[in-house]
Amino acid sequence: MHVRFFPPLTPFLLLADTLVRTMTTTPAFFHSLPARPTAVPALSSRGVRTGSRFAPWLAAAGLAASQLLLAPQALAQQALVPAQSSLGFVIKQMGVPVEGQFRKFTAQVNFDPAKLATSRIAFNVDVGSATLGSREADAEMPKPVWFNAIQFPQASFQSSAIKALGGGKLEVAGKLTIKGAARDVTVPVTLAQSGSPLATTASGSFSIPRLAFKVGDGEWSDTSMVADEVQIRFKLALTGVGKL
Repeated sequence: MHVRFFPPLTPFLLLADTLVRTMTTTPAFFHSLPARPTAVPALSSRGVRTGSRFAPWLAAAGLAASQLLLAPQALAQQALVPAQSSLGFVIKQMGVPVEGQFRKFTAQVNFDPAKLATSRIAFNVDVGSATLGSREADAEMPKPVWFNAIQFPQASFQSSAIKALGGGKLEVAGKLTIKGAARDVTVPVTLAQSGSPLATTASGSFSIPRLAFKVGDGEWSDTSMVADEVQIRFKLALTGVGKL
């Protein structure tokens, strides 16, 4: 048997050659082989030439090696880039818009533009990281009447369906949970890609009723003071997303 090696399959074919040598020196192995093995054509296109009955094992080793070498591209890790992402909100206090943001949040992304039915997005927000840019307001928001950050330290979103609208636009349906209250929401998302390696940005905005999540109980439930509607704005930088 003559084996000619070509990088980068050499390590795998060396393993295959070792296996073949073991089989040829182990008499019991031959009892498991067909009495009249089928001839196998030369495998010169894979860098292996043999007419022996061990060719199928070498062919399988070559195929497995090529699949392993391609695997990192197919399973590129998708991740949020926090330094290039933002999550903000806008409330109206006595009719005046007030902007805030969450400084800590994470995302778990499994998104394939070609397989939206199996794509999933999960989002977690540290509600204690909310800021309105005022020391007094920032000290109030973690309290029980607002986010109750001690009992409910995180808000979360879990997608259930993703629908393509065309032109890089998506409609993401899922469940939003804040302060222990869960509600179904639909989030419009716009995707943009640029650069090399490819970078993806997901951005959009949607509104939620704060009182449905019991954010602002008691005297703060008066919507003439703080409006019920809160606008959520996001810009998420992602790596590892396939080309749209």
